[in-house]
Amino acid sequence: MKMHRSQPNKQTGSMLLEGLISILLFSIGILAIVGLQAASTKMAGDAKYRSDASMLADQLVGQMWASDRTPATLQSNFSSPSGTQYANWLNSVNASLPGVSGVAANQPSVAFTTNTTTATPSSQATITIYWSSPDELARTPRITHKHIVVAELI
Repeated sequence: MKMHRSQPNKQTGSMLLEGLISILLFSIGILAIVGLQAASTKMAGDAKYRSDASMLADQLVGQMWASDRTPATLQSNFSSPSGTQYANWLNSVNASLPGVSGVAANQPSVAFTTNTTTATPSSQATITIYWSSPDELARTPRITHKHIVVAELI
């Protein structure tokens, strides 16, 4: 009687290997989704700070338009750092944007240029707002964002 030895199947363990590879690919996909979610959250925060800076600058321009727009009045009420309306507006900026208060380099500025060559004198206001998001405050060098608005006040 002849006995046949059974040869081991060459595919033994391939199912286990396929399972490990599929778990690896699934894990890489999940990590990519988590990374995208973190980047999305950071970008949404940055967009909020940009829109807040734009709204604050527009608010100050609106106050300038509603006031007496003579160059002397604009200069005394709205110029940085001593204008009375500027001080009130600065409190709003400090409350709305991170990294403004306590950082001297991030203080917003308002500057005026007067044009007296025309029959009606006009002023041009340049409002510059700086901020740093909370995670950027700890970095060296610090990342600072800037929003500039130029308005012609006739």
